[in-house]
Amino acid sequence: MSQALNTFNLAPDAASLAQSWLASLKNERRMAAKTLQAYASDMAQFGSFLQEHSGGPANVAALTNLETSGFRAYLAKQRGAKIESRSLARKLSSIRSYFRYCERAGHFKCASLAAIRSPKLPHAVPRPLSETQSNRVVSDNVLEASDVWINARDQAVLTLLYGCGLRISEALNLTVKQAEQNPLIITGKGGKTRLVPVLDAATEAIATYRQRCPFPLLPSAPLFRGTKGGPLSPRIIQLLMERLRGAMNLPETATPHALRHSFASHLLGNGADLRVIQDLLGHASLSSTQIYTEVNRKHLLEQYRKAFPTG
Repeated sequence: MSQALNTFNLAPDAASLAQSWLASLKNERRMAAKTLQAYASDMAQFGSFLQEHSGGPANVAALTNLETSGFRAYLAKQRGAKIESRSLARKLSSIRSYFRYCERAGHFKCASLAAIRSPKLPHAVPRPLSETQSNRVVSDNVLEASDVWINARDQAVLTLLYGCGLRISEALNLTVKQAEQNPLIITGKGGKTRLVPVLDAATEAIATYRQRCPFPLLPSAPLFRGTKGGPLSPRIIQLLMERLRGAMNLPETATPHALRHSFASHLLGNGADLRVIQDLLGHASLSSTQIYTEVNRKHLLEQYRKAFPTG
């Protein structure tokens, strides 16, 4: 490490605590060397700012009494240097980690840090699954449950997420009567209603589930049921996807919501118009739907680089 990273541009007492902080991250949290170096660099950069801000290296007393204006001035300077929100959030996370360590260890507490909010990050879109992966997820022969009706239920839910692009809440809020309609009338975010065509595969999956479900399915009752007959919890489907990730070697981003993104991505990849996809997903703004073009572009570039490495 350079001298600046060793001292963190802090006074000796504060720098000594920073060394102990890094040691705890290494020994207790098993952080990798590159991650530790990034944390050290972030803290050294903050120390350098404080040095310029107050005319000398900050000691423990100065850090204890640091006001919100000091933290905000640091964030503003980073913004002025065109630091993106994700990088700025990471830097602030490193600083928070140091201050939390010092507080937990009983050295000092800076009360004003609690008033500093992390930068707002752009909405991240989960990476879509491939068409092959998506079709495997909704197949009827993965992760066989002990009860045949539960297998049928899970397949029907997953098929609606991928085959119709529904949010998990939208699928689980369907009543028996609503599920008999084609197209489905879906009420999404903000109470906005949209029509969603139902593929034959989804219709068949729902019909199979209804035949096997051991509970009475009255028209106004929830379509999907838990093991005791009550409405099915989203957590059950989230846990199902976790098990599928392990069984099928899927990425960590393979969540129920990723199936909705896969629906949109695959439509786009097969030539569907963005306006059509916008209507099917229930996006209020086309800009929300346009995110998928960027996701597709990044994915194609990644595949290209894998096939044609430059060095």
